[in-house]
Amino acid sequence: MKEFRTLRFLDFFQWIFTKQGIDYRILRRILQVKLTMDGRRVPTIFNQSSKKQKEDNNRFIKSLWIYALYGLFLVPIMLMGNSYLFQMSLTFGVLMFIIMTSMISDFSSVLLDVRDRNILHTKPLDKRTISLAKTLHICIYLFFLTAAIAAIPLAVSIFSHGPLFALLFLGEIILMDFLIVVLTAILYFTILRFFDGEKLKDIINYVQIGLSIGLAVGYQFVARSFELVELDMVFNPAWWQFLIPPVWFAAPFQLFLEGRGGAYIIAFTILAFAVPVAALFIYSKMMPAFEQNLQKLSSHSGKDKKTKQRYFNWEAGIVCRNSEERAFYRFARSMMKTERDFKLKVYPALGFSLIFPFIFIFNQLQFGTFEGIRESKWYLSLYFSVLMIPNIMMMLKYSGKFKGAWLYRTAPVQELRNLYTGTIKALIVRLFLPIYILLSIIFIFLFGIRIVEDIFIILLSGILYTIIGFVLIKGTLPFSHSFEAVQESDGWKIIPFLLLIGLFLGVHFLFTLFNYGTYIYLVLLSMAVLISWKYSFKTTWEDLK
Repeated sequence: MKEFRTLRFLDFFQWIFTKQGIDYRILRRILQVKLTMDGRRVPTIFNQSSKKQKEDNNRFIKSLWIYALYGLFLVPIMLMGNSYLFQMSLTFGVLMFIIMTSMISDFSSVLLDVRDRNILHTKPLDKRTISLAKTLHICIYLFFLTAAIAAIPLAVSIFSHGPLFALLFLGEIILMDFLIVVLTAILYFTILRFFDGEKLKDIINYVQIGLSIGLAVGYQFVARSFELVELDMVFNPAWWQFLIPPVWFAAPFQLFLEGRGGAYIIAFTILAFAVPVAALFIYSKMMPAFEQNLQKLSSHSGKDKKTKQRYFNWEAGIVCRNSEERAFYRFARSMMKTERDFKLKVYPALGFSLIFPFIFIFNQLQFGTFEGIRESKWYLSLYFSVLMIPNIMMMLKYSGKFKGAWLYRTAPVQELRNLYTGTIKALIVRLFLPIYILLSIIFIFLFGIRIVEDIFIILLSGILYTIIGFVLIKGTLPFSHSFEAVQESDGWKIIPFLLLIGLFLGVHFLFTLFNYGTYIYLVLLSMAVLISWKYSFKTTWEDLK
C-alpha cells in the first residue's frame, strides 16, 4: 500500500496519540486505507477524462490546482484599500462559500462514510481510535482543500498588509475550518436522530439545496453590511450580522490591527474565537453518538410504495403519448429520484436557480423602491431559473449504475425517439416545473396578474431551451456513462447554452415594447415548440457513440 507523506508528517506527533492511550499503529493503518480510497474517488469539481488512470494517482490532489485558481479571485479583494472589515468580510465570505459548496459535493462521502463499519466495528478495536481516524481523515481533506484556496491570498497578504495580518489571517482560516466541519456534522447528526435509510439520504440532498441557497443569500447579506460613502466603505452595524460568520472573522482585523473597536466589533471578535472552539468541543463529545447513528444509512425504509407508484403511472399517462414513451418516462423519473450521484451534482444548481431571480431584484432595491420595481420589467429575471437546464441535460448522460445500460440494447425499443422524449419530459416535470411553478406564484404576487402571459412565454422558452439543449446528449444514451468519464470539455459545451438564455430574454423584452407583442410572441413561441419537438429527436442506433 502506498506510503503517504501526510502520514509521515503525522508520525512526528505519534507520542501525543500514544500518551492519550490511542493505538497509533492501528490509527495509522486505518488512515492509510482511507487515503488510498480517496485517491480512487473523483472530486466533483475535477472533470476527469475518460482515459484509464493509474490506481496510485490521487485524483483529489490533482484537482487542487482548480481550487488554487479560485483563490486568485481573492487577490484583488486583498489589495483593494485598507478597510480591513470590508475586505476580510468579503474574503471570508468567498472562502466559506467555496469550501462549503465543495463540501456539499464531495465532503458528504467523507463524513458519512459507512463502508468500513462492517470491518472495523467487528474487530477488537478501541472506538476512540476509530473516531479519531475519521476526524483526522476529515482534517487532512480540509487542510489540502483550504491550503489550495487560501495559499495565494495568504502570500499576497504578507506583502500587502504585513506578517501580523497574515498570521491572524492564518489563525482565523483554521478556526473557520473548525466551524465549517462542526456545523456540517451537527446538521447531519440532527437529521440522523430523526430519520433513517432512504428518507435520510433524500433529506441530505435537500439539505444540500438549502446550503446552496443559504450561501448565496448569506453572501448578499455580507455586501449589504457596508455602504459606499465618499469612496470609503462604511460599516452599518445591525443585529442580524450576528448570524453572518464572515463578519465575525473580519472583526479582529479592525480591532487588533486598526485599533478601532466598538461594542459590535468586540462582540464579533469574541464570536470569531469562542464559537469555533466551543463547536469543536461539542463535536468531540457527540462524535461517538454520531458514529452510532451512521448505521441508519445502511437501513431501508419499509413503507408501502404502491400508492406512489400508482400516481407515477397516472402522471406518465397524462404526460406521454404512447406506452413506450411512458416506460422511459417512468424509468428516467425513477433514476432522477434515486440516483445519488446525479442528485449530488444537480441539486445545488436547482437551489441556485430558485434564488437567482430574487437576487437581481434584491440588488435593484438599492436603487429604487419596491413600487417602482413592481411596475418595471424585472419579472424577466425569471429567465435565470432556466439556467439549471444545461447542467441537468449534461448530467443526463451519466450514472453510478451505468453498467446496466446494456438493457437499452436488449429492450424491444421500436422508436429510439421515445427514449429521449420520455427522458426529457421526466426532466421537465420532475426538476424544472416544480421550481418554475413556485417561482411563478411568487412573481405573480410581486408583480401582479399582468405578467401571466409572460410567465407562459418563459415556460415555453424553457421547454424550447431544453429541446435545443438536446444536442448535449445526442449521440449517447441517458444514464449510460460513468461519472468518472465526464470529459474536461463538457464544461465548455455548456457556456454557449448559458449565453443563449440572454437571447431569449432579449427577444422577449423587445416584444413587450409594443401593443399585443407578448401575445404575438406567445403564439410564435408555441408554434416553435411544437415544430421543434416533432422534428428534433429523430435518431437511430447507428447515430449512437
